[in-house]
Amino acid sequence: MDLTNWGIQQISSCSKLRHLSLVRSQEDFAISFRRVNDLGILLMAENCSNLESVRLGGFCRITDAGFRAILHRCSNLQKLELLRTTQLTDLVFHDISATPLSLTDVSLISCTLITDFSIIHLAYCKDIQVLDLKGCRRVGDEGLKVVSSLGKLKTLHLNSSDISDVGLSYLGSGNAPLLSLSLRSCQRLTDKGISALVAGSLVQTLQNLDLSNIPNLTDNAILVLVKSGMQIVELRLRECPLIGDTSVIALASMHFQGRGYGSTLRLLDIYNSGGITKLAISWFKKPYFSRLRWLGIGSNVNGYMDVLGRDRPLLRILWQGNELDRGRQDFSDEFYKVEFEEEDELEQWLQNVGNEGEVEDEIGQWLQEDFSSSLFLYQKETVLQSFNIFMFHIFVQCDGK
Repeated sequence: MDLTNWGIQQISSCSKLRHLSLVRSQEDFAISFRRVNDLGILLMAENCSNLESVRLGGFCRITDAGFRAILHRCSNLQKLELLRTTQLTDLVFHDISATPLSLTDVSLISCTLITDFSIIHLAYCKDIQVLDLKGCRRVGDEGLKVVSSLGKLKTLHLNSSDISDVGLSYLGSGNAPLLSLSLRSCQRLTDKGISALVAGSLVQTLQNLDLSNIPNLTDNAILVLVKSGMQIVELRLRECPLIGDTSVIALASMHFQGRGYGSTLRLLDIYNSGGITKLAISWFKKPYFSRLRWLGIGSNVNGYMDVLGRDRPLLRILWQGNELDRGRQDFSDEFYKVEFEEEDELEQWLQNVGNEGEVEDEIGQWLQEDFSSSLFLYQKETVLQSFNIFMFHIFVQCDGK
């Protein structure tokens, strides 16, 4: 059973239609509507000119002519979502500035022929609040340069794009007030890009950040995030081979508005991050991460999950690689209250250490137990940096008293 031009023509008889969604997909398989071409879309755009949102996916025979008809004839269009439209090219958007459109939500998912040229022209739509470019592998730094000037942009997805640290420097110095940013599988990014990203005003607005599957990302990038004071609510670090215990320790040391350590985080996904060991698990005990509700973690430490589950009954733990469900998390304001008499192992350990030399010796002993000797010096240095952050927060708290 397949949709045809005749079926599209029947839809076009609904002249008052406001919202249209036609997507063909099947899990693990790429399937398409093979009997719909530009003719069907031209008829629909002509008769359904009042459309406000259009979502089309899996149309392998629609070319630029069909998509241009939608943009030029549906003057009320605000939301455009195109998925796996294999013949969509930059020509669709080259004269979008000549249309009266006020697009607010644009998604071009896995449109592999789209380049920076399309993004530069889309930036003429100054009201865009959501821009989803997942799987647009030819979008790079020049496109991000103009995106950074969109003053109403709240959500930006750049998964698997060709951006580099230069592109993140454009975004960090721009005026887009982003709340959510996904950089998943952007293979060219490094720690320098994250430093550039948090150097500007995004520190004040960004809440959700996805840095999953970035092979060159290290613990140093997370230390930069913590030092910046960014109040992250959701952080995804899945399948980052160089992210380890140091990142968890640094995140646990975050302290905002007297709410406790690591308090802003509601979701943390560190599934299959290469350096996560049992040392990191101990930092999820009370009083750290008091507002955390979702935790994704690898099966290599699942032997400790029962203990953690008993200590944190409100925490949902996924350890089999399941993706933490976006948009359905229970982010209630209830959090774990810590009694003053509760003994904290970390603070007890810090009190028992006489000087920095002893701190260094004990951290070194931990690392020798948990990591190979070839990584020992590097991990030792970065863990010491994260402990310095933690000590800094303790000193600030004491001075406040």
